[in-house]
Amino acid sequence: MSESRRIIPILPSELLGGVEAAHKVQARATQGRFTRWRTATLWATQLFFLVLPWLNWNGRQMVLFDIEAQRFYLGGLVLLPQDLIFLAGLLVFSAMLLFVTTTLYGRLWCGFSCPQTVYTELFMWVERRMEGDRHRRLQLDRAGWTFDKLWRRGGKQLGWVLISLATGLTFVGWFTPLRELAASAWQGQLGFWDGFWALFYGGFCYLNAGVLREKVCLHMCPYGRFQSALMDADTRIVAYDRARGEPRGSQQGGACIDCTICVQVCPTGIDIRDGLQAACIGCGVCIDACDAVMDKIGQPRGLVRMATQRTLAASGRAQPAPQAPAWHQRRVHMYLGIMGALLAALAWSLAVRPDVRVNVMRDRGVMARVLDEGAIENVYRVRLMSQTEQPLQVDLQLGGLEGAALQAPAVVLAPLEDRWVQVSVRLPAQQVARLAGQTLPLQFEVATRTSQGTSRVAEGSTFGVPR
Repeated sequence: MSESRRIIPILPSELLGGVEAAHKVQARATQGRFTRWRTATLWATQLFFLVLPWLNWNGRQMVLFDIEAQRFYLGGLVLLPQDLIFLAGLLVFSAMLLFVTTTLYGRLWCGFSCPQTVYTELFMWVERRMEGDRHRRLQLDRAGWTFDKLWRRGGKQLGWVLISLATGLTFVGWFTPLRELAASAWQGQLGFWDGFWALFYGGFCYLNAGVLREKVCLHMCPYGRFQSALMDADTRIVAYDRARGEPRGSQQGGACIDCTICVQVCPTGIDIRDGLQAACIGCGVCIDACDAVMDKIGQPRGLVRMATQRTLAASGRAQPAPQAPAWHQRRVHMYLGIMGALLAALAWSLAVRPDVRVNVMRDRGVMARVLDEGAIENVYRVRLMSQTEQPLQVDLQLGGLEGAALQAPAVVLAPLEDRWVQVSVRLPAQQVARLAGQTLPLQFEVATRTSQGTSRVAEGSTFGVPR
């Protein structure tokens, strides 16, 4: 074989990804549209996570999941334990959204929004600032312990610890008022459980993003294992155009020059040219790297790109025409239909949600009693649970039992107050004789008045007439 036909062999993936005895992937930094999108999602998710708990609403934290008080605050909405159906609906909606995005675009969540990906990218940014690019980090791994290595590794670890502590404290701040929590932490007066969960979550963040990194995706995360059930030949994935790229090598005629940069930039250390793999998180950094190489050698972009397997298999052209997302699939329509129905149901439920929740219980100590004038009285305990942050003037009324009279106190509920009220219902003597021995249905109608208007809610019960 002549020297002009020299083949550049692909190196073992262990060396390409920077995997050494400790199996540590040292990913190379790259630039491009997918990298910019990942950076944008990193900023968006972290601003949401870190800033939102600091915002106030009507004198309290705007978003707060107060487990101890059993109240979830979401802006002006306050959810009680009885409202967990909303949480169930939100979880199902999120699952359907995940299914739709995976069916159409593969592991979009894994590559751009998953906390493991986001925090690993953040920790790697600190690592690059302290230890340099991939080549210098590999040299530092092999070097002995000098002062330069010590302070660089120490600075990196300090940065990771500070990020982890801030993450842990902010996480607890979603469940405990963050302003009070931060003041207590600054003064060294954190409660035991607040401190425990802040350190636990911060340590978990440090372990996953700093130590384990890609091993979480490769070995621990179940999503990568069942992705094949959500993806098909019409799913857009990060793919290598084998028809255009092979045979590899600078003089072999294929577009791939076997530079291995697509492997060096991969955060999980895989070779995308080997085809679809469970270890591929769909982040697209190999696309950015390959596009940069294609620009340098004067080749069109797209050797590695977002494409469907059907498109790549059916076309032998150098650049297959881009395909529209597979919106026509019936399962995509099913997912979207479920999402639409859930959104409509949640919106309607919130729109008709009353200001007060009512429960009525018969007094078990006094089921029914005969008064001096021959009337029958039943005693009830009515639970009134305010679901608003405004004072409520409550009027109790009776319906469904003709001639009965309700005796109830005037009630004014404080914001979010939960109160038991004892009331009685009397049936006149002239009706007792013809209704003796019967159990009669009735309704307690509760009208509430606030500065924004009046609302009504009804709760059914029964009235017992002894023989």
